Amino acid sequence: MKKTNLLIIGSGPGGYRTASYAAQNGLEVTVIEKAQPGGTCLNAGCIPTKCLAHDAELRLTTSSLYETTPPLDFTKVMERKEGVINQLREGVSTLLSQPGINFIVGEARFVSDHIIEVNGEQIEANHIIIATGSRSKMPPFMSEEDFLNQSETAQNIVTSTELLSIAKVPQRLTIIGAGVIGMEFASAFSAFGSEVTVIEFMKECLPPIDSDIAKRLRKTLEKRGVTFYMQSAVKQILSPAESGQDHTTVVFDKKGKEDRIDTDLVLIATGRQANFDNIGIESTGIEVNAKGIVVNDNMETNVKGVYAIGDVNARQMLAHAATFQGFRAVNHILGKNDNIRLNIMPSAIFTYPEAACVGKTEDQCKAEEIKYSTRKGFYRANGKALSMEETEGMIKVLIAEDGSILGAHCYGAHSADLIQEVATLMNYDAKLDKIRDIIHIHPTLSEILQDALL
Repeated sequence: MKKTNLLIIGSGPGGYRTASYAAQNGLEVTVIEKAQPGGTCLNAGCIPTKCLAHDAELRLTTSSLYETTPPLDFTKVMERKEGVINQLREGVSTLLSQPGINFIVGEARFVSDHIIEVNGEQIEANHIIIATGSRSKMPPFMSEEDFLNQSETAQNIVTSTELLSIAKVPQRLTIIGAGVIGMEFASAFSAFGSEVTVIEFMKECLPPIDSDIAKRLRKTLEKRGVTFYMQSAVKQILSPAESGQDHTTVVFDKKGKEDRIDTDLVLIATGRQANFDNIGIESTGIEVNAKGIVVNDNMETNVKGVYAIGDVNARQMLAHAATFQGFRAVNHILGKNDNIRLNIMPSAIFTYPEAACVGKTEDQCKAEEIKYSTRKGFYRANGKALSMEETEGMIKVLIAEDGSILGAHCYGAHSADLIQEVATLMNYDAKLDKIRDIIHIHPTLSEILQDALL
C-alpha cells in the first residue's frame, strides 16, 4: 500500500492552491482529480462566466458610446472562453507537477478514515483534505434524476454548466433564481440579445448583498430589459412535448395567483449543494449534515487528521474561501498559527454593473441590534467614473460606534476592487479617524470610498 503525508481529493481552487502551499512547506502531497484540473470554478464556473461577463460588458459599453449595437459573433465569444480555460488549465497542471506533488487522475473513494482507493490502488494518508466542491442544486419541483433524464436532443432545462456550452443565444431565456449565478447570466445574456426573465422566491435578489444595493442593481437590469418576478415560486416546467406547443412553459405562483411564461430555455440557478455523495464517506466516521461535511474552525472534521474545505463544507461557497480554508487546514497540520480571518470574506457579483460586499448588511445590524451609522458615496460625483461613462453606482459603508467598519456594499464599475480595499481595512481593524488620513490617487474610483468616509 502506498503512503503519503497529505492526500487531497479535488483540484479546484481549494485543492490545487492548498497542494502547492503544502508542498512548499515540505509536505509530500498526493492530489486526486476525477475530471479536469481546476475544478468547477475554472472549467464550468467562475472563469467561463467572467469571460461571458466581459464580452457582454464590451457589447453594452460599445452600444452606449456609438449609439448602435454591434453585431454579435457568439461562436467567437465561446471560442475565446475556451481559450482562456485551456490556458489556465495548463497553468494549474504545471503547478500540480511541481516537486512534492503527485497528481492522479481518477475517482477517489474512502476505504476507511485514512485510506483512499483510486484506480484499483489504495493509498494511506496521515492527513486527508476533502475538496470536492459542489454541484447545482435542483429546485423542489425537479429531482436530479428528472434533470439528467432529459433528452440530449431536446434539453430545454439547463444548469450553469450546460449554459456555458450552448452553441447559440436563446431568443427567450427564463432564469429560476436571482442569486449570484442567476443575476450574472441575466446580465450577460440580456446583453447578448436574449429576452431574459428572472423568477425569484425571495423578496429581493442577491441575499448576501445589502437590500438597498441589491434593489438598485435589479432596477438597473430592469432598465436594460430584464423582467423580474419577485416573491414567486415555480411549480412546474412543461416541455414542448408536454405542453403540445413549440416552446417550453414555466408555471409559477405569484402571491397565490398562477402565471405562465413561454420560453426557449430555462436556467436552474437555485444554488449549489455540497458534493460528497460518491466518495465513500459512509465507510468513515466523518460527520455530515444536510448542508455538507461538518468541520471546526481549522477545517478539521470530527475524524482527526481529516479536513474538508470549500463548497463541500458549505460554510462559504466562494473559490477564494476554499483557497484560504485550505491554507488554514495545512497550517493546522504543520502546527503553525496564522492571521487568516475567515469571518471577513469579500465577495463579488459580475453583473454589469458589477456588485460586491464584505461584512454585515444593514438588515443584519438591525436584527442583531448593533448600533451603526451609514456612509454613502456615489459614482455620479466621481471624476474617473464620469470619464469612463460609468456613473451608475453607489457604495454604502456601515460604521460601528467605535469607528470600525461593520460592512460595505457596492454596485458600479470595479465594485470588487473598492470592496477589496474595505476588506483590507477591516482585516487590520482600521478606525474611521485613521482611514480618513489615507491618501487616494486622483482621479480614481477609490475616491468614491474616500468621499463616503470623510
